[in-house]
Amino acid sequence: MSEVKENAGDAGWSELLDPRYSAATTTLCLGVALFAFNGFLVSTSLPTAVREIGGLELISWAFTLYLVLSIVGGASGALLKGRFGARTTLVGSGLIFLLGTLIAAFASSMPEVLVGRALQGLGEGIIAAICYALIPELFPSRLVAKVFGAEALVWATAAFGGPLASGLLTEHFSWRAAFLVNVPLGLIFIALVLRIVPKFSGEVSRHSVPIFRLAAIGTGIMLVALAGIANNLGLEVVFVAAAGLVLVCVIILDRRSHTPLFPSDAFALNSTVGIGLWVVLLMPVAQASTSVYLVMTLQDLWSYGPTKAGAFSATFAIAWSTCAILVANIQSPSRRAFLIRLGPALLVTGLAVIVVGFSLDIPLVVMLGQMSIGTGFGVS
Repeated sequence: MSEVKENAGDAGWSELLDPRYSAATTTLCLGVALFAFNGFLVSTSLPTAVREIGGLELISWAFTLYLVLSIVGGASGALLKGRFGARTTLVGSGLIFLLGTLIAAFASSMPEVLVGRALQGLGEGIIAAICYALIPELFPSRLVAKVFGAEALVWATAAFGGPLASGLLTEHFSWRAAFLVNVPLGLIFIALVLRIVPKFSGEVSRHSVPIFRLAAIGTGIMLVALAGIANNLGLEVVFVAAAGLVLVCVIILDRRSHTPLFPSDAFALNSTVGIGLWVVLLMPVAQASTSVYLVMTLQDLWSYGPTKAGAFSATFAIAWSTCAILVANIQSPSRRAFLIRLGPALLVTGLAVIVVGFSLDIPLVVMLGQMSIGTGFGVS
C-alpha cells in the first residue's frame, strides 16, 4: 500500500522497463500502437488502393466507418470488460481486428475494404479503451502518468513510422501490404494479452451491453456522414438535424439509465466535464478535412509519392505527440487552463495557414499549418 501512495514524481521512466512492469508496458503500448499505426498506414495507402480497385467516391467512408465503429467499440469497452473480463474481451477484439484487416487486404472492391475497415474500427475501439482502462490496474499510481507518457511516445512513433512504412510498402510492394503489416502485430498483441492480463476472477456484471444506445450513436454519426455526400442542400440539413436529434436523445436516455455510457454531466455547458467533451468533439471535427483529404491532395496537386505525402501529413501527429509529452508534467492549474484554451486557437490558425499555403502554392506554409494544428491538439 505504501508503494501505491508514492508520489508520481518519485518514479523514473526506467521503472516501466523493470521486470515487474515491462511486459505490461509492452502489452498496453502495443494495443494503442495497433490503433495509432493503423490510422497512419491506411491514410497513406488508400489513395493508391482506389486507383487500383476504384471507388474514389467512397474513400472518405473508409475513415468514417472505421471511426464510427471505433467510437461504438470504445463506448462499450468498459461494459464488455465488466461482463466478460479484460482478457477475454481483448482477445476477442483482437480477432475481430485481424478479420477486418484480412478482408480489407484482400478486397477486390472498395465496398469490401469498407467492411474490413468497419471490423477494424470495432475491434480497435474496444482494444484502445480497455488498454487505457487497464493502466491504473496494472501499475501503481506513481507510474500512471509515466505510462500515459509512454503512450504519447507510441503515437509519436506511429506518426513518423506509420506513413513512412506505408509509403515504402505501397511503392515497392502493394497497398495491400500496408494492411497486412497489422497481422503480425495483432498476433503478438493477443499472445501478450494471454500471458499478461489476468484471467477474469471478479463478479460478472449483471448489466447488459446497451446495444440500442450504441446503435443509435452509430446511426447519428452515419447521418452526419450521409449529409456529407448528399447532393441536395435540403437533404444535408435534414440529415444533420436528424443526427443532432438522435445524439441528444441518446444523451437524455443515457442519463436515466442504470448502465450509463457517459458521465452524468456529459455535454453540459456548466461543468468542466461537459465543456471538456465539447472540446474533444469539436476539435477533431474541425480537423477532419485534412486527416481525410490532405494526402490525396498532395499527390494530385503537387505529384507527391505515397511516402513523401505520408511523411508530410505526419508532421501533424509528430507535433501533437511532442507537445503532449512536453506539457505532461505541467502542474500549475492556471497554465493548464491557458493551454486548453490555446489549443483550439492554434487549430483554427493552422487551418487558415493551410488555406493560405495551398492558395500561394507553397508546401512549406501548408506544413506549418499542419504543425500548428498538431500543436493545438497536443497542448489542449
